[in-house]
Amino acid sequence: MRLEGKKAVVTGGGRGVGRAVSLAFGGEGADLVINYVRNEEAASEVVSELRKMGRDAIAVKANVAVKEDAERLIATCLDRFGRTDILVNNAGISNPAMLHKMTEQQWDEVVDIHLKGAFLCTQAASRHFMEQNYGKIINVTSVAGIVGTTGQINYAAAKGGLISFTKSCARELARYHVTANVISLGIVATDMTKKLQEDPKLREIYMRRILLNRYAEPEDIGPAFVFLASDESNYVTGQLLCVDGGYGLT
Repeated sequence: MRLEGKKAVVTGGGRGVGRAVSLAFGGEGADLVINYVRNEEAASEVVSELRKMGRDAIAVKANVAVKEDAERLIATCLDRFGRTDILVNNAGISNPAMLHKMTEQQWDEVVDIHLKGAFLCTQAASRHFMEQNYGKIINVTSVAGIVGTTGQINYAAAKGGLISFTKSCARELARYHVTANVISLGIVATDMTKKLQEDPKLREIYMRRILLNRYAEPEDIGPAFVFLASDESNYVTGQLLCVDGGYGLT
């Protein structure tokens, strides 16, 4: 198993992309802390599935945009497993509005979770990574952060910021053998994207943009995260990996 003995924290790990990544990690031997902020039931279900695989797992409620919560999340992993090897900054929300109508609250809410949350969790984990001279940071961005989007300028700005944030982390932490990379996703077929999957008009629009002409399935994205979390990627840092079916090229 490629992640045998590794200990990972996945923010927003109870649903959607976070769930897919968590189960992929568990399938490769990792023990996990599954972060959630609202849906305890979903996070508990992921923990249950991981334990059925023979993994050790725990669900932790924490708002990653709050410093005390972010630090407690990483501390819980250290207390539970004795170390932290992998951090996946996946937690995110959407609060759309056109630029001229967007409120300051809408801007702050989205940017805080996606960008400030990644900063706070990475800051807390990096201290431990530096001490142990090893660590894997994987941030999750979106095609929106590369090409922009209409009606979600807050989301696009936060996701774009994550790319530069990741590159800066890679530069600062390389001397400690800590890698930092970012994965850009398109549309993944999960319960969170049901409207895009079921609405014929929306599906037609997006199929024109996705070169491979289909939405990603959870199993399509897991291998990229496993690679960047594993020792196979020890010489890969500061990189943007697009797992989007070619969406970002259109």
